[in-house]
Amino acid sequence: MVDDAPINLELLVGLLEEKYEVAAASTGDAALQIAQSTNPPDLILLDIVMPGKDGREVCRMLKADIATAHIPIVFFSGKASDEECDHCMELGGIAYLKKPVDAVSLFSICEIILPNKVDGVEQNIPVSSCKTKNSENLSVD
Repeated sequence: MVDDAPINLELLVGLLEEKYEVAAASTGDAALQIAQSTNPPDLILLDIVMPGKDGREVCRMLKADIATAHIPIVFFSGKASDEECDHCMELGGIAYLKKPVDAVSLFSICEIILPNKVDGVEQNIPVSSCKTKNSENLSVD
């Protein structure tokens, strides 16, 4: 979870850590450090508008690195527009959420993207099974 606003970070981490192991970062540099660690995340929830390295730049850097290019990125921002969503999808994002982030939408996306266990065996749901900007748009209002 990456957001420069402490209240947003606290709220979203609080929601997610009930079900998932969550690492939080308040800067783009901190997000890159976590993603490039020996225990990279299975999913990155990335704010777009941040000082320093913004979400777009962080995404570009992650997608350019073979070690992190596979990590799915869900963008979120209060600056929601079709153009912004399109741009984020072109950068390699797989979903776009509008702030304030709706908890139901957030959990729905996490459940689609993250590995699931069936009878104790981890099952990956392919990202192609969720709707993307090219089909029905996974962004949530």
